[in-house]
Amino acid sequence: MHVGPRSVQYGRRGLAFGGWAWARSGSPDDRLPLRRPFQSPPKPHQHGPLALVLLLLLPIVQRPSAPVPPAATPHVVQSAAPYGITPERRALLNTIRFAEGTWIGGSQEGYQVLYGGDRFNDLSRHPDIVVRRRYASAAAGAYQFLPTTWDQAASELQLRDFRPASQDQAALHLVHERGALQRFDRHGLTAEVLARLAPEWASLPTLDGVSHYGQPVKDRSELQRFYQRELERLRRLASA
Repeated sequence: MHVGPRSVQYGRRGLAFGGWAWARSGSPDDRLPLRRPFQSPPKPHQHGPLALVLLLLLPIVQRPSAPVPPAATPHVVQSAAPYGITPERRALLNTIRFAEGTWIGGSQEGYQVLYGGDRFNDLSRHPDIVVRRRYASAAAGAYQFLPTTWDQAASELQLRDFRPASQDQAALHLVHERGALQRFDRHGLTAEVLARLAPEWASLPTLDGVSHYGQPVKDRSELQRFYQRELERLRRLASA
């Protein structure tokens, strides 16, 4: 059973106006412009009535309007999947399922298991159903997530459902949060890795070989043998 002032700066706009710059030499009459002033455009030629009529009959030419930029696509937050799943990591996930009693021959049915063994059908969210057996628990899914643990992991990973892929990501996130994922990637399923995960999954053994919570626990050697068999199987599938 799982336990577990933003400051905004405005640029200054500089405005330049055409004008006169003067150099003074002795008297006001000696002031000379350093730059030629703007000249007014020449007057248009005068046309007679016939020319005016012809001009009015000409088609009106309009400047093409500037293209309208496409509307900005709204930013849509996708479900994050930061944890790649290698054959080794898949074998680890399968081993956790084996320890938690949700392996069920590797079928997808294991992702729909409530604490105690009953099933649920809706994978759109955590079922959050309290089951009373030897203990009372609302753990559910392949990795027996408690509702509060699931809600936190789902929020951090932006998971939108309780489907198998989401459960896998959340489980790897818990492994990472326990400081075990990097160690596992480097050294495999060692006794230390299992001990780091024991506070997260009560069915995994501490270094002393017992449950962190005094519950039934899987034997370390049995888990490591299962992991090795799964890893070999998954590697064969990957290379086929």
